Amino acid sequence: MSRRIFVSAGEPSGDLHGAPVVRALRERFPDAVIEAFGGRQMATAGATVLFPMERYTVMGFAEIVSKIPAHYRLLRAIERRFQAGEYDLALLIDYPGFHLRVAERARRAGVKVLYYIAPQLWAWRPGRARRLAGAIDRLAVILPFEERFFPSVGLPAEFVGHPLVDRGPWPDRIGSRRALRVPAEAKVLGIFPGSRPQEIERLWPAFRDAAMRLLRDRRCDRAIVAGTAGGSYPGAAEGDLTIVRGDPIQVFAAADAALAKSGTTTLEAALCDTPMVVAYRVHPLTSFFARRVMRVPWISLVNLVAGEELVPELLQRDVTPARLAAELAPLLDPAHPTTARQREGLRRVRELLGGPGAARRVAGMAAELMA
Repeated sequence: MSRRIFVSAGEPSGDLHGAPVVRALRERFPDAVIEAFGGRQMATAGATVLFPMERYTVMGFAEIVSKIPAHYRLLRAIERRFQAGEYDLALLIDYPGFHLRVAERARRAGVKVLYYIAPQLWAWRPGRARRLAGAIDRLAVILPFEERFFPSVGLPAEFVGHPLVDRGPWPDRIGSRRALRVPAEAKVLGIFPGSRPQEIERLWPAFRDAAMRLLRDRRCDRAIVAGTAGGSYPGAAEGDLTIVRGDPIQVFAAADAALAKSGTTTLEAALCDTPMVVAYRVHPLTSFFARRVMRVPWISLVNLVAGEELVPELLQRDVTPARLAAELAPLLDPAHPTTARQREGLRRVRELLGGPGAARRVAGMAAELMA
């Protein structure tokens, strides 16, 4: 009898990471029925997308509130399929607010649940792990310290490696500079102000002005911005900053040092062996509450994986052109001791992220649950 699997992503990053898992499941179970709440990536990989995520993925508080009724209708539709016995396994990827409820519905219906890319409860709400533990059968985590954290709150977890490792081969410095028309001997600053409009709006002015200072002081020869397709970067042309829209990895590979927003971006920099300074700004009210509920000493994933302050983190009022430029200046010199220390730390981070094959390991966990 063929297996029947429901895979749920809910947003673009989950769709991206879910696609290799769908392919790995297809290799292991060629006759399986794989249906999904997802997007084009998973559809291309071989899943039948019953619920296109584009109907539900939005940005902004007002837009999110407007989509709450649609999410509840989606939850009921998925629950009816669970109750009808249509699936042997629910594979849920990230998207914690919605997927915790999906997991609980699956458990009630007797459907096995595998959760991939755990919610970051270690940062905000460790107590909620007990609710998650009661709703899932297995947890596949992508950050090495999560394999220690979740068992400490009663939820066994298995580290499968980070899916970014599988994105290789990573571009080399020479080829990236050639593609970006950057001289081989130039000192290059890469600028990564994020992909969300709110991130860009809050970070861009300080990032731009810090880069202009470094160019003016001849600490670097070029400053390249990893821009989004629709992102707005006022003053870039006047400041002699180059905007490259598309995959940011080539900018990382070409850069001597990076100024990056917090998030997965920091792991991309580590995998490209690019020293960095991390900065982030949120609304002051968000920052006020965040400081009171955060359970971790750093915000950047690269520091959390390293278990130490490997890269500088500048937050809120500290995100000023002067502070950013001062922290970046030594990293633009490959011979500076600060650069050497950070590069050694980034090497350790790459080792800790595990080897290739995260999707295959997740598919193996799925097979065990359906055995």
